[in-house]
Amino acid sequence: MDKEIRDLNSYIGYLREIKKFSANTLKAYTIDIRQFCAYFSEQRLPVSKNNIRDFIAHLYLKSKNKATVARKIYAVKSYYGYLVKTGIQTNNPFDGIGTPKLDKKIPQILTENEMQQFLDALPAETFLQLRNKALFEFMYATGLRISELTGLQADDVHFAERLVRVMGKGKKERIVPFHEQAAAVMTQYIAQRRTEFPGQGDRVFVNSRGGPLSQRSVERILKQVYHDLTHSSKHVHPHLLRHSFATHLLQRGANLRIIQELLGHANLATTEKYTTLNFSDLLNTYKKFHPRKQP
Repeated sequence: MDKEIRDLNSYIGYLREIKKFSANTLKAYTIDIRQFCAYFSEQRLPVSKNNIRDFIAHLYLKSKNKATVARKIYAVKSYYGYLVKTGIQTNNPFDGIGTPKLDKKIPQILTENEMQQFLDALPAETFLQLRNKALFEFMYATGLRISELTGLQADDVHFAERLVRVMGKGKKERIVPFHEQAAAVMTQYIAQRRTEFPGQGDRVFVNSRGGPLSQRSVERILKQVYHDLTHSSKHVHPHLLRHSFATHLLQRGANLRIIQELLGHANLATTEKYTTLNFSDLLNTYKKFHPRKQP
């Protein structure tokens, strides 16, 4: 058991320090691998291909969710790959065992009209209302992940160039433009934030006490504000705005390659050697196709 713990800690350390995985991903991998080890320990079974297939069947019976099962299989398979690579183990028992094929889901979005009406209806009379308006306007302007948005520091936002520096997944940095409307409301909000909470740190988006705004708070606020303004029963969440950002650009004719760059998708590496991207192309595409840009 001590060896299992050491091996797992070594692998998680590798993912954290070398692969730069997020804390949430590290937590999920740890849970998945521990579940796998506990199953074989409790059943007193050797880790063989047939027993692994029984374990996968066990996962299906418990969750019936292909995406969850696929993630768990990938986590454990990668763990054994690491053990083989580092010489801790001689073979990977997951070789030849595939992951379930996932059904392709079409991302839910708000229509351009729904998005425009929501953003235009946002009030900005109080500090928190102004923060919310800046938050959602900037979210739709940039397509940032909620973790990227809540982690923004003041010096990440460059108003003169209308660019934001983003530290994305795997500690990969990218530059994303934003339009005039987002710049205007963000400038107003940041000025008022500094008045409300002087010397309270450099986090862009703050809560009612001046502390960092949490991801869960953003989810709750978006759901409440959208419902109050639209009286719609539609389930809205931060990633919905990110999906809407990408879909609206694509619908207006933006190049998919540039949209992927704006979103910071890791799988860009597979097309990097075939495609060259000039940063001016990215800026021109954004300015031409974003629905909230000034005519």
